[in-house]
Amino acid sequence: MGSPSALPLLLLFASCWAPGGANLSQDDSQPWTSDETVVAGGTVVLKCQVKDHEDSSLQWSNPAQQTLYFGEKRALRDNRIQLVRSTPHELSISISNVALADEGEYTCSIFTMPVRTAKSLVTVLGIPQKPIITGYKSSLREKDTTTLNCQSSGSKPAAQLTWRKGDQELHGEPTRIQEDPNGKTFTVSSSVTFQVTREDDGADIVCSVNHESLKGADRSTAQRIEVLYTPTAKIRPDPPHPREGQKLLLHCEGRGNPAPQQYLWEKEGSVPPLKMTQESALIFPFLNKSDSGTYGCTATSNMGSYKAYYTLNVNDPSPVPSSASTYHAVIGGIVAFIVFLLLILLIFLGHYLIRHKGTYLTHEAKGSDDAPDADTAIINAEGGQSGGDDKKEYFI
Repeated sequence: MGSPSALPLLLLFASCWAPGGANLSQDDSQPWTSDETVVAGGTVVLKCQVKDHEDSSLQWSNPAQQTLYFGEKRALRDNRIQLVRSTPHELSISISNVALADEGEYTCSIFTMPVRTAKSLVTVLGIPQKPIITGYKSSLREKDTTTLNCQSSGSKPAAQLTWRKGDQELHGEPTRIQEDPNGKTFTVSSSVTFQVTREDDGADIVCSVNHESLKGADRSTAQRIEVLYTPTAKIRPDPPHPREGQKLLLHCEGRGNPAPQQYLWEKEGSVPPLKMTQESALIFPFLNKSDSGTYGCTATSNMGSYKAYYTLNVNDPSPVPSSASTYHAVIGGIVAFIVFLLLILLIFLGHYLIRHKGTYLTHEAKGSDDAPDADTAIINAEGGQSGGDDKKEYFI
């Protein structure tokens, strides 16, 4: 059998020989940093730290290996670069108004034996420009199909474009990406195709750009579209329940783009037409039963025409109960009910008083049994005058 392996002994010897008994698995003189992301035009802070500086200073260098700061001493004349903190264990600097050219690996060094370094990758985000919409033709016709294009430049990394119509999402083509001439940013574009309806008249077609540099802020452009469509119409009577002798207006309410310019009124069975005018109302100054019938209104624009119908039934001139008369009837009913209750109360009160008055008179009669009443006294007096000694009492 061969001799035991000498590797464990070598590792033990190396750990004992290391200066100060340092642990090989951790180098306290190794500086450390972190990667940073900054939006173009913003400010980035580069921070380098070390645990054991070994009486040496920290240094920051740019991607071109130009020294920016050595300890607290400025090495590069660039007013955008400022010292934030300098201690034996930390060197922090800031770069303001960051440009795309500032992107790259920045190096933090400490001049020990050997020299130790740490890298910080600075990523600069290019802000996308406000999108531009092209391809719109004015005055689209109903059921036309249209295609709109959207484009935004200057994003890094490439942005994404989305479409919507009002609150409704539109499914456009996938975003196309093209590198800008500077070799750093990108131009993105997208298109959307859809068929327009009359409900799209006055709608906003919105193209939005999504990018991490915007931090949730909205960056979009809206294109308002106009849709031409044939008119529609409906007839509205005023008052709604016409009666004989009343004045009546039939309003022909037309809607369209463009709005109807002409209205033609007709009555079925009547020739020629009643009225052709730019006004939309047909007026009856004094309704008669003979005015009953079916009326038609044709609303016309340069996009076409539409005919609406209304059947007029002239009712008798007897008044229709109104809300006011109904209100008065309710009030009258309430008053009658209250009077009825009062009458019942008076009847019961009278009955009560009559009963109690009879009881009172009975008690008075019982209290005067020993004395003759007025009628008895009168009879006695008359008997005394005519009868002499004959004393007779008559009770009535």
